[in-house]
Amino acid sequence: MSVYDFTVMDNKGDTVPLTDFSGKVLLIVNTATECGFTPQYEGLQRLYETYHDKGFEILDFPCNQFGRQAPGTDSEIEKFCCSKFHTSFPRFAKIEVNGAHVSPLYVYLKSQQKGVLTPNIKWNFTKFLVDRNGNVIARFAPTDKPESLVKDIERLLGTA
Repeated sequence: MSVYDFTVMDNKGDTVPLTDFSGKVLLIVNTATECGFTPQYEGLQRLYETYHDKGFEILDFPCNQFGRQAPGTDSEIEKFCCSKFHTSFPRFAKIEVNGAHVSPLYVYLKSQQKGVLTPNIKWNFTKFLVDRNGNVIARFAPTDKPESLVKDIERLLGTA
């Protein structure tokens, strides 16, 4: 099993098989627009601009489970991210990453890379790094800034 076995919903309501991203290095992030970590969108966009042409994708999954910090609709979140942070990476429909209605993708991600003390996602901007074969390689805490992932991303892209 790999992340490519999952289908998700984009922020326009269309289903997207993650096989669409086969062969790419992925950074999967649960995000929020009103979080103390929201400025990480700037760093995520810099990573995307630097490595996208080398086979890197960021998959953004807004989540309102932590302090209700992603209160808008999918289209409002898209507008906010594009206008305030000029993001151009794929954004998906709002999901749940813990609890009874957890996204199957996140059940899988958490099973592959457990957090400290518990597999649950503790807050917004938890990041999962996935290799070109769809294997979950690493999990990063919300406090890990996007720029701190450069060496890991370059290693997986073969550019290190």
